[in-house]
Amino acid sequence: MAPEIQSLCPSLTAVLLLGACLAAAAVAALGAGDDYARARAPGPLPGGGARRVLLANGLGLTPQMGWNSWNHFQCGINEAVVRSTADALVATGLAKAGYTYVNLDDCWADYQRNKEGYMVANPKTFPSGIKALADYVHSKGLKLGIYSSAGGVDYLKYDNCYRDGTPETVRFGRMSRALKSSGRPIFYSLCEWGYMEVPKWGGRYGNSWRTTGDINDTWSGMLDNIDRNDAFARYAKPGGWNDPDMLEVGNGGMAYNEYVVHFSLWAIAKAPLVIGCDVTRVSKETLGILSNAEVIAINQDRMGVQGNKVKKYGNDLEVWAGQLSRHRMAVLLLNRGATRSASITAAWPDVGIRRGVTVEARDIWKHGTLPGRFTGSLTAVVGPHSCKLFVLTPVPR
Repeated sequence: MAPEIQSLCPSLTAVLLLGACLAAAAVAALGAGDDYARARAPGPLPGGGARRVLLANGLGLTPQMGWNSWNHFQCGINEAVVRSTADALVATGLAKAGYTYVNLDDCWADYQRNKEGYMVANPKTFPSGIKALADYVHSKGLKLGIYSSAGGVDYLKYDNCYRDGTPETVRFGRMSRALKSSGRPIFYSLCEWGYMEVPKWGGRYGNSWRTTGDINDTWSGMLDNIDRNDAFARYAKPGGWNDPDMLEVGNGGMAYNEYVVHFSLWAIAKAPLVIGCDVTRVSKETLGILSNAEVIAINQDRMGVQGNKVKKYGNDLEVWAGQLSRHRMAVLLLNRGATRSASITAAWPDVGIRRGVTVEARDIWKHGTLPGRFTGSLTAVVGPHSCKLFVLTPVPR
């Protein structure tokens, strides 16, 4: 939840935040989890410097992928919705594509803790309890995420509603220590809304951190979030990611080409790919966007370098670029304008390719390599509210 809707946060959230000191005891009840990969050795930052994994829990070596209930369902969730979503992630192939977290957002819990002081699920909407739900999700080869709890979870989204005056660095740090004390690797998503320049310190405590307020399912709202996120590109790294909020792809507020832009920008910016639509009723077009393996590969590239805006022509035309492994470069040409197509050029000095280098260009949405080779620049015509996404690979001249 974002600051502009804080007044709508239910009183439950106040209980969550004010009870942060009790979190260590709560998460100590978590069950044993799956084996997790160890964090890889840090590599160099573009332009020098160290890429340190500050929260060494072995998670988030690439941006997280999964599903979250809030964008589509908000408080209209129950255990049947979550179970059917887990089923749909598997049946559609989205789980195989990498979307492995099934995350409950707000409104899953009862307003009262149990007599031992622990949070419990709402008995009307989650009568089987969170442990049974976690077991079901795990049985599908997926992981369960939650908005704070005990009961076998793999992912925690920790929000910032009803702040009690304690600095964010204290409250979010306290929960980080509690999760470490649980004896189980738990992905920690800080939902801090970009207050206190969270990218500058979020890596000490969590695996991702919100750089913005809540996204909304509009062209302007989506672009506003990615613009705000872009300012902190250098702080993203394996183990910790800037988060401009969840995907709206498939919720109906934008056109197909606008959702292609949305997904492409999140991919090149190494943003978490967390689906926010109803995957049990996903359209063929939406599934095609969300399951594009070549776009996902850009997002999940092991170098973990966040792409960013490198050139702007006038008010509407932009070039985004980000380094990939194996000496490749991801380049996105974006036309924000609403009325006409335009020619956009990515020049080598702008995108970080040395002068004189020759490349092959792969069109990621068309799944084809462009004819010929390119030296010095790449130019393409881009339609209104559209983009073109390429991977450039150096070749001998």
